[in-house]
Amino acid sequence: MTAILGISAFYHDSAAALIVNGEIIAAAQEERFTRVKQDASFPSQAIEYCLREAGLSADEIDYAGFYEKPFLKFERLLETTLAFAPFGFRAFLNTIPSWLQTKLHLPRIIKWELQGKYQKRIVFCEHHESHAASAFFPSPFEEAAILTVDGVGEWATAAYGVGRGNRIKIQSELHYPHSPGLLYSAFTYYCGFRVNSGEYKLMGLAPYGEPRFADLIREKLVDIKADGSIRLDLSYFNFCHGLTMTSTRFHKLFGGPPRQPETEITQRHKDLAASIQVVLEEILLRMVQHLHAKTQQTRLCMAGGVALNCVANGRILREGPFDEVWIQPAAGDAGGALGVAQLIWHQLLNQSRITHATDQQRGSFLGPRFDDAEIQQFLDQQQITYHCLSDDQQLCQEVARLLAEEKVVGWFQGRMEFGPRALGGRSILADPRSAQMQSMLNQKIKYRESFRPFAPAVLRERVTDYFDFPELCESPYMLQLAQVQPQANIPAVTHVDGSSRLQTVDTERHGLFYPLISEYEKLTGVPLLINTSFNVRGEPPVCTPQDAWHCFMSTDLDVLVLEHFVVMKSEQSAEQMQAARKQPVGMTLD
Repeated sequence: MTAILGISAFYHDSAAALIVNGEIIAAAQEERFTRVKQDASFPSQAIEYCLREAGLSADEIDYAGFYEKPFLKFERLLETTLAFAPFGFRAFLNTIPSWLQTKLHLPRIIKWELQGKYQKRIVFCEHHESHAASAFFPSPFEEAAILTVDGVGEWATAAYGVGRGNRIKIQSELHYPHSPGLLYSAFTYYCGFRVNSGEYKLMGLAPYGEPRFADLIREKLVDIKADGSIRLDLSYFNFCHGLTMTSTRFHKLFGGPPRQPETEITQRHKDLAASIQVVLEEILLRMVQHLHAKTQQTRLCMAGGVALNCVANGRILREGPFDEVWIQPAAGDAGGALGVAQLIWHQLLNQSRITHATDQQRGSFLGPRFDDAEIQQFLDQQQITYHCLSDDQQLCQEVARLLAEEKVVGWFQGRMEFGPRALGGRSILADPRSAQMQSMLNQKIKYRESFRPFAPAVLRERVTDYFDFPELCESPYMLQLAQVQPQANIPAVTHVDGSSRLQTVDTERHGLFYPLISEYEKLTGVPLLINTSFNVRGEPPVCTPQDAWHCFMSTDLDVLVLEHFVVMKSEQSAEQMQAARKQPVGMTLD
């Protein structure tokens, strides 16, 4: 037996992953355990969970891997500081303590965090190698082109290559400071959202605007080459040497200072979002065209934070040259933990790779699970009123009935998802037919901006009845965008531009989620549900029954389903309701 632990940490979205004899056993982000959104600390609790899931202790790990090379990253920090001296000195002073205390001493820290029980080799691979490995090795393809795009790793900001069998080879890289991810994040910052977490908000805002600044961006900010590589005019940016993303020259060009969080979003901000979204899509489309011409591959694998931009992914699938596209569900830095573990297994140890018709990601349900006995014990201890429906069909029929009555349901089933998307393990579900449901969910349950759209989870075999989506393709990880068919009447999941970020649901990956939607279709004729993550703004998705109960009682959710237990808000005691009102809901400004 060979057990390999992969770790990502100390930037954002720390995570751990464990594979045993090449099989993915467990993977989770640290934020789910600490309840600190995008927690960057060492993933101690995530590692503890992974080992517990595998029934192993730290001394039984054969290899540990870290998702990037800290000394190479430190080299970039030093060279950038010197290149922009004396302007970068303040930023350098801000970052140097964390490097001296932790990032330059990772072997010691990893062994200390594992309580001295692990004394074997620690493997460091490059950031974009980890992304590429996480994209290709779990994919269903025997060989494929690979594209990774993000803000920055050590030096690389984008990379492409080819995967064949049990090997990947990076063929070309784009280097810092010229970065599609940082370009997009600069507009995220300028429009008043938090960098590294608010980019999806910018993407959601874009359809409300017109891309009237796109030509200005191309003319002043970025030179886009035929192969998709870019060159930024750094005089408009501040990320190389300052503490902000954009410079005063940027602000002057676009008509004012950055929007302050929580202030009004104007039409100008909407137009800026639309403009940078169009430019990003152009960059990525050029990249995939070039990659296809260079590799002659018919299939594409993607990872890196930019691969979470499902609007761009939709265009790559529709307009790009590749027949099939597979995107790592945990495409950001969390997925690097899985990537380095698989890179060690296949590339370092030269172990063979067997592909599966779907993929090896197991639906990305790689986190903790809680059985009925554990849940009933919690419910009884908290004196919560509940109904137990031990028969799966009866449970799905009852929950489908409640959804058809426009009740909003917190759905807690099986293992927690790895990655940022709710896929039917830790989800809030609702009726997509209601015209008021989108605004109600945003305002009274998610506590977030009113413009934010919701995704539909649709039965795989019914997807083309409701969406303009390639018949032979699927989107099990909610990473593709499609236009809603004109005849569909699903306003709650139809964005302002007529699109939806869809999830296709199948029997192989999605457990009880598939029969639940099937039962809902029997009642309503509609084979899909609203599916959004089970959390409120400022908090990570729920992990435990305790997290789910707290979120349920702190919001206007009507129903909580914990495995086979159904909890109705209307049946809870006055004491329970009063206690819930005293508990703070995790809403931070972002």
